[in-house]
Amino acid sequence: MATVNRNTVVKAPDWLFTPQVNPVPPEVIRRSYTPNLEGGPVALVMEFLSETEAGEYSLRPLYPYGKLYFYETILQIPTYVIFDPATATLEVRTRQEDRYVLAQPDRQGRFWIAEMGLFLGSWHGERLGKTIHWLRWWDQTGQLLLWSRERAAQAQARAEQAEQAAAAERQRAEQLAARLRDLGIDPDTV
Repeated sequence: MATVNRNTVVKAPDWLFTPQVNPVPPEVIRRSYTPNLEGGPVALVMEFLSETEAGEYSLRPLYPYGKLYFYETILQIPTYVIFDPATATLEVRTRQEDRYVLAQPDRQGRFWIAEMGLFLGSWHGERLGKTIHWLRWWDQTGQLLLWSRERAAQAQARAEQAEQAAAAERQRAEQLAARLRDLGIDPDTV
């Protein structure tokens, strides 16, 4: 939200990142964010391309301002991302000399987002019952950051492997005890 020439301008991005947000009491649910009143400025804005108007590209310099113009010129957001899930098109713009410049992806098609210290890219796969293109984050080493469900599945797989290893070890111990008994040795006294 901003006030420009006595006009209140409200743009609700699909996603935003602010490095510093003032805490609120636990009973308060934050449903919006006002930069500089509730914390620091917004560092990254993300828009998912709408199917009807493509207003995410609007450079309209007059009220009501276009989104691209508003983020670039009025709020001066350092990074502006537009993602089209239908085509997996990901565009990242960074402010350089008061204008957005299209960033170039790395060899894996990912973009370094300096404000977050992470790579952002498109990933095709199943989530929430839908197999489509999703935005995903990777760390500095190129490791995919897992969603909570993926982390839970990994933890469950590790637990199952540990249980299988423990069962195999118990079976080996029982086999060794049986051999010792066959040799006339009581394994409980050894």
